[in-house]
Amino acid sequence: MEETRVATAEDLPRLVELAELAFDELTPLRGGAIWSRRESRPRPPGESLGAALDDPDQHVVVGLVGGYVAGYGVVRLEALRGGALLGVVDDLFTEPGFREVGVGQSVMEALVAFARSRRCTGVDSLALPGDRETKNFFESFGLKARALLVHAPLDVDVDGDGAGAGAGAGRAGRPEGDGGLDGVVATTP
Repeated sequence: MEETRVATAEDLPRLVELAELAFDELTPLRGGAIWSRRESRPRPPGESLGAALDDPDQHVVVGLVGGYVAGYGVVRLEALRGGALLGVVDDLFTEPGFREVGVGQSVMEALVAFARSRRCTGVDSLALPGDRETKNFFESFGLKARALLVHAPLDVDVDGDGAGAGAGAGRAGRPEGDGGLDGVVATTP
């Protein structure tokens, strides 16, 4: 039977394992390379997860199957202009062998309950493009897209391996002259 509970410091090693599994699963997906450098929890995740456990404006829960920690989630409070609060689900992961048994659902319910208890006006999270399973999961909780984040890779060697993001292509990782960023000039009034 699946259940959830508030995570404790004793759970930290397992939380780190699950965060690393999430990182390894999401980074190769479309959008994952930038996600891993911008939105993901910093690596190694132990310090930031430990801080989340101690932060009263974050709620960390674990999902259990027969006492085994099979998943986890983290929601944080974000102040909006005007004083309202938003619950932001930064982490939500279930170990692959335990999906489709309700662990993720139980964890998400606990995160949403925390956001409600803190009088948040809503809950946000992130799903990578093309990740229908995650999108459908969030939609089952009433989350819907409220913005579309777009990105164009530029031919810059950020890893020092000699290959830019769009190696062999024009600017924005696209062939020259196909409507990419070639020829765009920004001006200020």
